[in-house]
Amino acid sequence: MTTPSTDPTPPADPAPAPVVLETERLLLRPPVAADIDAVFAACQDPDIQRWTVVPSPYTRADAVFFVERLAVEGWREARNPVWCVVEKATGTLVGTQGLSARRPGSAEVGFWATAASRGRGYAVEALREVCRWALQEQGLRRLEWVAYVGNEPSLAVARKAGFTLEGTLRSFGERRGEFLDAWMGSLLATDLEQQRD
Repeated sequence: MTTPSTDPTPPADPAPAPVVLETERLLLRPPVAADIDAVFAACQDPDIQRWTVVPSPYTRADAVFFVERLAVEGWREARNPVWCVVEKATGTLVGTQGLSARRPGSAEVGFWATAASRGRGYAVEALREVCRWALQEQGLRRLEWVAYVGNEPSLAVARKAGFTLEGTLRSFGERRGEFLDAWMGSLLATDLEQQRD
């Protein structure tokens, strides 16, 4: 016979399990230790350092932090899920995708693609799947895409994924202590419904 607990504190909800997403050519899965070297190598690319908020110069310790802390905490807190995007056929890392919770019902998408994988449609394919998951399975209302003005490749990916460019935000995006003008676009749950029709 057990005595009922008198502790009024309910048990904490377990952290949500990380989610694996899949497309025709790609697997989107939470980063693991085996990704550290590939992430480190990819982030040596000057374009990734120019157009994203990754540290510059980018060290192996930065890759360890991304994989073992940033991604782990993002999934544990259920506010900032991060995926490594790998080719199904080869297991090669081709990029990353992430969501950052903003206001209730919305999140900002973030992504980069390895230099060797660009031009093959992988970033668009992965972003579409992340957006589908966020809007349809997680019930978000609005996704936002933000990029520094001039990042034409990112703009092209966002547009192909269905985002609508809303305008330019002056002195909005911070990059290593400097504030830059940024483009913003959005994708609504209703946009996905219209795309299916």
